[in-house]
Amino acid sequence: MSKYEIIIYWSYEDDSFIAEVPELPGCAADGATYQEALANAEIVITEWIETAKELGRSIPQPKGRLQFA
Repeated sequence: MSKYEIIIYWSYEDDSFIAEVPELPGCAADGATYQEALANAEIVITEWIETAKELGRSIPQPKGRLQFA
């Protein structure tokens, strides 16, 4: 399990749960259930980090809880 903050919400437009990872630009996933969106987010976090490494890009350190609300 990653240490990045994951924000999950219901999207009426997409008719699914959306899981966004604010610390990793463009990193998001969806799912029919909350649990599925979370599981998919963990997969895309891993893929995001692998791709960043392959491209020689920096990978942000997890900051823990962010202040958005």
